[in-house]
Amino acid sequence: MDDVLEFKRTLCLLQVIETGTLRAAADQLNTDPSAISRAIARLEADTGLTLLERRGRGVVPTDAGRLVALFARRQQDLNESFQAEVNNLKSATRGHVELALGEGFVDMLLEPVLLTFVRKHPDITYSIHVAGTNETVRCIVEERAQIALAFQPPNDVRLRSHYSRPAPMRVHVHKDHPLARSRRALRLSDLAPYGWAAMDESFGVRQHIQAAELDENVKLKPALLTNSFKILWEFASQGLGYVVNPLSMPLKGAQFRQMVSLPLANPILNNSRTHVISLAGRHLPPATASMLRHILKTFPALESRRA
Repeated sequence: MDDVLEFKRTLCLLQVIETGTLRAAADQLNTDPSAISRAIARLEADTGLTLLERRGRGVVPTDAGRLVALFARRQQDLNESFQAEVNNLKSATRGHVELALGEGFVDMLLEPVLLTFVRKHPDITYSIHVAGTNETVRCIVEERAQIALAFQPPNDVRLRSHYSRPAPMRVHVHKDHPLARSRRALRLSDLAPYGWAAMDESFGVRQHIQAAELDENVKLKPALLTNSFKILWEFASQGLGYVVNPLSMPLKGAQFRQMVSLPLANPILNNSRTHVISLAGRHLPPATASMLRHILKTFPALESRRA
């Protein structure tokens, strides 16, 4: 039916029905009355129906003409709605954004980055998957997320890094902890006698520490193993031991004002980085591309203030 009811011909029919004469329709469409007549004749031939009948000096639609006109108007409405949706997507006012990030980025991303974008784009929807580095990278590779924030992701040709920033590791302890009295950069051997809270091995933070352990030939034995950064920080803030995390990861709450951050001597731990990544070669929809631009504009300034 769409092939039979060619848009320009149905437009001619609608204009004739609205104005009542071929000449008036031709004037509205800025064309010749004979062109209108040919379009109606072709439409009648294609449908096998009589669409107009003469009434006095003008024309009126037949029952078939009214039916074709109704269908044509509905098609016009659908076309206009479709075009409006396409324009919304092009202007990034609608769409769905899929993010993956480590827990350490949640506070850093949510209020200062994501919520400001949400307020400006109320018709975009979002999904956020929080996981360790390994799972975050899998989300990107398996196209379950479009953008990810990750600490020290693997060097993988499937990943595209849009932004990276140094995120040196530090030892974080309560101010009354014995390590807090140190006046030099700490080696892993300095940490070994004390209790340590560690993330599990799916997290880039833990993998980075393991690389430093091999480098210094020191094995740190966790007193607490978890997949929650919140539990990690609570352990240290209560004076139960130390944690090793990037300095840029946020510390919020009154208890964290009692903590100090100490430098580490190992170059591996001082050369870690955070990255904003996507799948190499994957086309990002307009809404996602707009979110990425917002992150790249906002995220560096936030990290600089935390450094």
